[in-house]
Amino acid sequence: MSNSIYKVLVPTDFTDVAKTAINHAAMVAKSFDGEVHLLHVVSSDKALSAAKDKLDAWCQEAYADYGVTTKYVVKKGSIFEDIGQVAEEIGAMLIIMGTHGVKGLQHITGSHALKVINNSKVPFVIVQRKTAKGLYKQIVLPIRFAQETKQKLSITTSIAKHFGSTVHIFASNESDEFLRTKVNRELTFAKHYLDERKIPYVVEVAPSTTNYLQQVISYSKEVDADIIAIVNSKEGGILPDLFKGGGEQEVIGNKEEIPVIIMNPTQEFVPESFG
Repeated sequence: MSNSIYKVLVPTDFTDVAKTAINHAAMVAKSFDGEVHLLHVVSSDKALSAAKDKLDAWCQEAYADYGVTTKYVVKKGSIFEDIGQVAEEIGAMLIIMGTHGVKGLQHITGSHALKVINNSKVPFVIVQRKTAKGLYKQIVLPIRFAQETKQKLSITTSIAKHFGSTVHIFASNESDEFLRTKVNRELTFAKHYLDERKIPYVVEVAPSTTNYLQQVISYSKEVDADIIAIVNSKEGGILPDLFKGGGEQEVIGNKEEIPVIIMNPTQEFVPESFG
């Protein structure tokens, strides 16, 4: 896999949110002088030709609108079985996918999608209908009592460095003293980590001990966040309960339509070759 060109993969079903995903992908790709790659999956050979024609038109439109090189891939099979394979084949550094809010999450929260996100070698960004208003300058990083390791903070830091962003740390307010101590420990670690890398940040503690995830959305709206960074942690982070019917769906499909980046600890947003 070559990182000589920064590539952003956009799975598309030719809906309005797919165009929003292209909008975000173009912004990211242009910031690296990179490319956008569209992926469409069909169920039969008969659909291949029509899909290619439509994708070709979408690529031309994207170039006309954003001035970014846009290519496409058509596959016959299952979208969630092909995303990871295509991402690896083209050397994608980021996957941006559109969804129709909470209701649309049924299309991305099945067992196949969970496996794709959990095993993805690159971060996922989930967007809705709201287009990118510019670079991702305001990043909200929710922090609870799960251990936030160096690896988990590294993606947020690389995004902030690349875009010149401010990180808004939003810590949970815990009534339990033990959990409150853990949150404070994670806050101390995060602040030290960002200080060392000269990343500007602010810290806010949730005003209430209940409905933390709803407070994340309210705070993100308050600071006019461009993106919310969710850590996929098997140690108790936000994502593991996402597919158990918890309120975490409200974050990814939030009513404010703020994009959400889902990160695994071993991933990177800016490869070393891009400094």
